[in-house]
Amino acid sequence: MTRRGRTAAAGVFLVLLAGCALPDAPPERAAVEAGAAPGSAASQPPPHRRWGLASPLSPRPSPLRHPRQPADGLPPVLDHVPTAHKVVFLTYDDGAEKDPRFVDMVRELRLPVSMFLTDSVAGPGYGHFARLRSVGASVQNHTLDHAALRGLPYAGQRAEICGQQRKLHARFGVRPHLFRPPYGTYDTTTRRAAGDCGIAAIVLWRATMNADDLTFTKGPARLRPGDIVSVPSTETTTPTLRERTTRLLRRVQEAGLTVGRLEDYV
Repeated sequence: MTRRGRTAAAGVFLVLLAGCALPDAPPERAAVEAGAAPGSAASQPPPHRRWGLASPLSPRPSPLRHPRQPADGLPPVLDHVPTAHKVVFLTYDDGAEKDPRFVDMVRELRLPVSMFLTDSVAGPGYGHFARLRSVGASVQNHTLDHAALRGLPYAGQRAEICGQQRKLHARFGVRPHLFRPPYGTYDTTTRRAAGDCGIAAIVLWRATMNADDLTFTKGPARLRPGDIVSVPSTETTTPTLRERTTRLLRRVQEAGLTVGRLEDYV
């Protein structure tokens, strides 16, 4: 090949190489080719992308507590929190699902979730909930045995509520101040027993995150500021708790809201 031919061939090679430059490479590959080690923070997508969200959750506003004490002096019953803040509250029931990756999700997205635990369900796996507490989740009371309380005598209701208070205090060193009655059923005796066990408020819910979408107990079928959302345990493995949480967070963002910490408001 002549000298001129070699020069022309080299030019063609450079043009072809430019067509394979970094901008067309996948983000992780491009980061690696730019000098980031595989698996390093620089080569990973941001947390919201890793968990299936198009954008980060909006920052939480500063806490704004509105304590409400009914005239009868018993703990109030709440399915939403009256607040002007554009927040909703994520609550998880029972403790049957113990997916370690959910701990990662709570940590990476900084989700201020509230876990209402039943001893007979969560008890064998309290270590999982200790890990959730270490990344910002709170632990609250959902009775010892998940009994329907309404209509039971005072002694029975007190045993269910106070018994779980003692269990959680022994395991985590905290005495919960929020209580969720199983199945959402309660009566005046429930409120009296809860108050005697150190409970400040009985927490129900206005919205439930099911396998596919939200359902609402009353009012408009859309999320509103102050709504308490229940994410119950399921008997099926799909969709996973992480998948249901991602779907819920998308609905929260579509409504122009973010996730608040329930314990900061009640």
